Amino acid sequence: MNERSETLQVEFVGTNPTKLWGLTLAERTRRLSAAAGFDWVERVSASHGLLVNATFACDPAWFRHVAQHPGTMLAFEGVPALAHVRSESEAAEVREAMRTDRPCAATALETLEYTEGPTIEDKALRKRETPFLMPLRPDTVRPIERASYFGAYKGVTDILTKYLWPEWALVLTRIAARIGMTPNMVTAIGATLCVVATVCFAYGWYWTGMATGLGFMVLDTVDGKLARCTVTSSWWGNIFDHGIDLVHPPFWWWFWATGLAAWGLAYDTATFWWVQGAIQIGYVVQRVIEGIFIRRHKMHIHIWRRFDSRFRLITARRNPNMVILFVSTLVLRPDLGLIAVAWWTVLSCLVHAVRLVQAEAAMRRNGPLTSWLAET
Repeated sequence: MNERSETLQVEFVGTNPTKLWGLTLAERTRRLSAAAGFDWVERVSASHGLLVNATFACDPAWFRHVAQHPGTMLAFEGVPALAHVRSESEAAEVREAMRTDRPCAATALETLEYTEGPTIEDKALRKRETPFLMPLRPDTVRPIERASYFGAYKGVTDILTKYLWPEWALVLTRIAARIGMTPNMVTAIGATLCVVATVCFAYGWYWTGMATGLGFMVLDTVDGKLARCTVTSSWWGNIFDHGIDLVHPPFWWWFWATGLAAWGLAYDTATFWWVQGAIQIGYVVQRVIEGIFIRRHKMHIHIWRRFDSRFRLITARRNPNMVILFVSTLVLRPDLGLIAVAWWTVLSCLVHAVRLVQAEAAMRRNGPLTSWLAET
């Protein structure tokens, strides 16, 4: 973000007592401003400022987008909801329109009319869409919370996170927000379940371990959504959450293998080591490839082309691997399931390696890569 936007002043115009995720819109906007490094003021006095209408609740993506584009106004049926003004006269016109709930006459502003469906790319959540913008009243709280929750979902993720438990996690996120739980509290509970699942796998208690692991995986979604919906993300919270996500899968696969003895299906030494070698080394290599891609091309490998986004649904990460292990345990062959995970890890690694090489070739031919989400 440039120097101008780093010192942007933010003014909240009007009042609205209705709460969203337990927060007033004023407090929510103040948190968004603080997270972005903006100045929270009673009245914009600088040459550039962001005016926020108390009538509307919007996705944080709109807040960031308008903040990054001076001279832009987001309107709902003509009434300004957000506006990045560049002069005192523009600020006065927009402020008056917000207070009187009428269209703005500041024709010099580039207007994005929400009802016409403008789309923007959210690089953090790997998706392009029209984020939500709605008038906040007591009767619209639940649909806005639902839109806010699903707006915080990554567009590119695994098949379980995308399709199986969004509704479960929404209920838990609402409960957590209502009782005042912080995202770190949810992460701590999830971490405990993760450790319990690991112990269960070590003893061959696969069904108990998968049930406990399912609880952890759902809470792994809840903590992130709670942080985004309540604007309570923190450096430590990100480290805590992503650190657990990064570290625990190798332990699950290792102890799944040792737990096979309880089923009378233990691997011989050679099989044990090639399975673990394929999974553990493949896991590290795949992560390294993803890191190289981000460093080289400034975006995730999973959002380069549409194929990459679709492959992310099933690539050899924890959740798709657990589907394989669930099915194999269902047919009483958890040993074959882990072998299947090993093969799938190798194949997924190969796909990622090929895509990295292809990306390098494409960059040499055509210059910097562009995500298909930015082209939509």
